[in-house]
Amino acid sequence: MVLWLLFGGVWFTFRMRFINIRAFGHAFALIRGKYDKPGSKGEVSHFQALTTALSATVGLGNITGVAIAIAVGGPGATFWMIMAGFFGMSLKFTECTLGLKYRYIDSTGRVWGGPMYYLSAALAARNLKGLGKVLALFSAVMMVLASFGGSNMLQSNQSYVQFATIFPALQGHGFWFGVALSLLIGLVVIGGIKSIARVTSRLVPFMAFLYVGAALVIIFMNIDRVGEVFRLIVSEAFNPTSVKGGIIGVIITGFRRGAFSNEAGVGSAAVAHAAARTDEPVKEGIVAMIEPFIDTVVICTMTALVIIFTGFHQGAGSLEGTEITSAAFASVFPWFPYLLVAAILCFAFSTMISWSYYGLNGFRFLFGGREGRESVNPRIISWVYYFFFLSFTILGASSSLGNVIAFSDMMVLTLAFPNITGLLILAPEIYGDMKRYMNNYRTGADA
Repeated sequence: MVLWLLFGGVWFTFRMRFINIRAFGHAFALIRGKYDKPGSKGEVSHFQALTTALSATVGLGNITGVAIAIAVGGPGATFWMIMAGFFGMSLKFTECTLGLKYRYIDSTGRVWGGPMYYLSAALAARNLKGLGKVLALFSAVMMVLASFGGSNMLQSNQSYVQFATIFPALQGHGFWFGVALSLLIGLVVIGGIKSIARVTSRLVPFMAFLYVGAALVIIFMNIDRVGEVFRLIVSEAFNPTSVKGGIIGVIITGFRRGAFSNEAGVGSAAVAHAAARTDEPVKEGIVAMIEPFIDTVVICTMTALVIIFTGFHQGAGSLEGTEITSAAFASVFPWFPYLLVAAILCFAFSTMISWSYYGLNGFRFLFGGREGRESVNPRIISWVYYFFFLSFTILGASSSLGNVIAFSDMMVLTLAFPNITGLLILAPEIYGDMKRYMNNYRTGADA
């Protein structure tokens, strides 16, 4: 799956003529609403769609995942995480353009979208209805399971670990921590995408400022070593003896953690971006490109630099996951683990509420949410799904990291198989839409 994601990211970067570079500046203009058109259909703004999708990706993958990548693959894994972010920008553009183009607006005005919807509709339009149905159903099942795993169990597991480290009285009470967390999540997700978007549009900038600010302080304290550290990262990325598996081992480790963090290629972000108010699918694809850049190129790199600057890349003893990152920050600021508790809770909470929406889209597609088929009451579908989702929140807080990370990786990364398979078939359609929009943008015909 990691190699499949690597292939998809590189291929779409070239196929879309480096749209991740050409439209980078335009993306920020779209986020500011410069090219919004009144009366466009949708439930949330470009910015709210972006923060909802970012809240799903900017999570403990940026804290726990980076630490695991460096512990397994050494400093060189950082280079390949950055590459995963760069190539992932093109994948995000592709899947989110389709997500909005083939979204489904039900009789109540609610928007539903994601890979299960565009794989079914777009492939059917190309006389591949059977293949589209198989890929869509597979994608929907994996979307539900992924929402239970990496987006839920890992978040509750690692947030509990950090809380129990700082507050020893919580040791052995993971179940009750999970119950409390699930109640908080339930209060938000009942309101649907609009409620989720309102929370994430405030929470994501705050938690990013909190975490990135602390990382920047440590980086600036070691600014004279930045060149030395980047040389170490690049040299180790191509060192055939750095880890088990040599260069291939480092590449897979870096891409695995980078892809898990930014989710480019798995189609999840297309669910959030499908709800955006816009008249042009390509606009939302361009907005979506910013996610891997912020999540992986910026935030993951900062975490990696802190770990390397503080020497924890050379070994962290019995520490694992978020404990490594916490110890790295604490070696400079002894009080930082308390601040990290707040950051981790924000990271975990925002990821979980966003992924609950993703999983609900998949669950609804499977049990009554496809266009033209409303056989099951949507309210019943939602309550059944949320019961299972919140149960996995409790289960994650009570499980070991090894089991949780294995299940999470398997669920999230397997989503890439049906998604990228469909994207490769639909590439000419996406390229045509992109070319038309960019030509209009350059000539001022579409502003």
